[in-house]
Amino acid sequence: MAKKEDNTGIVHIYSSFNNTIVQLTDLAGNTLGRISGGQITKHDRLKANPTIAMFIGKRITEIARDYDITTVYVKMKAQTNSPGTGPGANSVIRTLGKEGIKIVNIADMTRIPRGGSKKPHGRRGRRV
Repeated sequence: MAKKEDNTGIVHIYSSFNNTIVQLTDLAGNTLGRISGGQITKHDRLKANPTIAMFIGKRITEIARDYDITTVYVKMKAQTNSPGTGPGANSVIRTLGKEGIKIVNIADMTRIPRGGSKKPHGRRGRRV
């Protein structure tokens, strides 16, 4: 009996409070598919909705099955100064699990500013 080969991919999730974008790549970083909230719905207010993110997860699962990907690593990312990931990120991960894709690791790759650049106008501020 031949053992079935497990192909592994990476799911990149960018989730803000305005939109959810999901990209499927192989381990080398080559893009296999990309789905955003705007491809599912035409209503701007619904792009970051968890229900729309569920449909995004189903589409990504279909793309993963086309490439025989059964296990994935998940990398989430949010806007830099936001309080956290948007409402769609957890919904996409939950949908991937329900559709039968094995999730190996979930990592949050959001950038955190460490001090930043110097404010203009000196120590006393702008004098008018």
